[in-house]
Amino acid sequence: MSEPPVDRFNEEKSTFTLRGADAPDLKAGVAAIRNVLATLPLRPGVYRMQDARGDVLYIGKARALKNRVANYTQVDRLPKRLQRMVSQTRSMTIVTTNNEAEALLLEAQLIKRYRPAFNVLLRDDKSFPFILLRNDHDFPRIQKHRGARRAVGNYYGPFASAGSVNNTLNALQKLFLLRSCTDSFFKGRDRPCLLYQIKRCSAPCVGRIDEAAYAELVADAKNFLGGKSTQVQAKLGAQMQAAAEAMDFELAAILRDRLKALTFIQGTQAINAEGVGDADIFALACREGVMGIQAFFIRGGQNWGHRSFFPAHTADVPEEEVLTSFLTQFYEEVPPAKTILLDRDLPEGELLTEALGERAGYKVQLSVPQRGDRRRLLDQAKRNAVEALDRRLAESTTQAKLLREVADFFDLSEPPQRIEVYDNSHIQGTNALGAMVVAGPEGFQKGQYRKFNIKGNEAATNDDFGMMREVFRRRFARQLEENPDRDDATWPDLVLIDGGRGQLNAAKAVLEDLGIEDVCLVGVAKGPHHGREGREVFHMMDGSERMLPVNAPLLFYLQRLRDEVHRFVIGAHRDKRAKAMGASPLDEVPGIGPARKKALLMHFGTGRAVRNASLEDLRKAPGVSQAVAQQVYDFYHSR
Repeated sequence: MSEPPVDRFNEEKSTFTLRGADAPDLKAGVAAIRNVLATLPLRPGVYRMQDARGDVLYIGKARALKNRVANYTQVDRLPKRLQRMVSQTRSMTIVTTNNEAEALLLEAQLIKRYRPAFNVLLRDDKSFPFILLRNDHDFPRIQKHRGARRAVGNYYGPFASAGSVNNTLNALQKLFLLRSCTDSFFKGRDRPCLLYQIKRCSAPCVGRIDEAAYAELVADAKNFLGGKSTQVQAKLGAQMQAAAEAMDFELAAILRDRLKALTFIQGTQAINAEGVGDADIFALACREGVMGIQAFFIRGGQNWGHRSFFPAHTADVPEEEVLTSFLTQFYEEVPPAKTILLDRDLPEGELLTEALGERAGYKVQLSVPQRGDRRRLLDQAKRNAVEALDRRLAESTTQAKLLREVADFFDLSEPPQRIEVYDNSHIQGTNALGAMVVAGPEGFQKGQYRKFNIKGNEAATNDDFGMMREVFRRRFARQLEENPDRDDATWPDLVLIDGGRGQLNAAKAVLEDLGIEDVCLVGVAKGPHHGREGREVFHMMDGSERMLPVNAPLLFYLQRLRDEVHRFVIGAHRDKRAKAMGASPLDEVPGIGPARKKALLMHFGTGRAVRNASLEDLRKAPGVSQAVAQQVYDFYHSR
């Protein structure tokens, strides 16, 4: 399956911008839109509403731009949500397209790029995992894959989660004995690895299986992943029977274990999707103004997992419009199944079918099943959607209560919408790194996490207070530069610092130097009874200390915030340390690539010897030209 291009349309060729007045009121917004109307064509396209600063408020598509945009001047007919949008609109950007299907696809692309405040947004837009069976080697590799599909091979997915892919891959390795190692690892083997010993690989790297037999395993894997599991099962059963009759009980046992792996995969299917083929199933549930969408992924009659989605900005938006917008954004990254089962008819269903088919390169069908196996699958998706929404509402209620308790405990005027938590990590000053995690009403906002590489010598980076000062100076100086008005959602209402009074005072001094005095800072330190009792001491800016009861839900919540920043900073520090362990002193020399670096190290033995070598000795090194030798010598001796 080929990877579709990221940018399907050349926006610059068909874009023009029209600006109106900057007055922040409804009349000014309508006037700005009316100024645009005079030049709009009766052509399909996409329009962007922008505020006085140029930030995108809303993105929409139209069959006829002039007619669609004219509706925004009829303010009395607009819902409150769109009236607020019009009141902030001061300019528009127009992109014309060849047809309405192109406009629908471009609308989804631009929404994912700009994430406007008045559009329905697919909040969970992480890439989905696939299984990739590569075709660029004599002995193809099977592996998990995320991201752009550039590698040559067959892609199977999407899977709902990395866990579902890992479980399937483990079973597939037992079933088909395909290699999962990299090409370089494969090339360097002179004896089988552990996977061969535990019967999860056929060891083609050392010739334990020939190319023809391995190709047969690959063909069986493709048949299985393509939905022909019954055919594979019958073949394995016949082979096992033949081996048993020939008294080759060792081979029969191997085939028996492979059949067990096949049965395991078939048994882990949570729903019976046999006979459905390839299908994506979506059901929407709505309660108390919150909408949830449940998705099931069926490939080859096998259930490859399900996931719940909770789109943002759905207040006052019709359910059908939410589902349509969700599907266009969802399939911006994921190839659609040939059959998409929905729990309701969509007003723009035909247009959506045309657009998805155009993007995928094959015919896509939307349907609302009324009976049979497909209806039973859809009913199960609807039940899951309702149950997931109930859990979401219960969690959000609990989260809202916790945030109110946070506000009361730390004397905030209202529940915090953004909590930032900071911590540092280093080993005796080396590989020093700071980290920030962010939490709010929706839980942890992992897209907002940040790492800070602490720069300086060992003495400087061994100073925890100095490290905290650098992290805060970089974080808040940049924040002031990018948003001096402090009118967006990236300013914290509460800052928690992992550490005691010293770390708190270091951060407080930085904010005072920057003129920031209204951010609540709290130091979280281990108390005298830390351990099983879990007693933390909270150091306040006024010098006081506070503690919470041992079993208080608020204490558990604050501990969870602290544990998350620990997890993030320690993981980042390990990655940095592992990278530093493989670094070479020659990495600092500009213009020295891997080949010349290897030649120098092989000739001199160590980086120190290269640094101390004379110019004449450098010129004698094999594979090193006079110019490169001069460059290396100048780099070290000009200091």
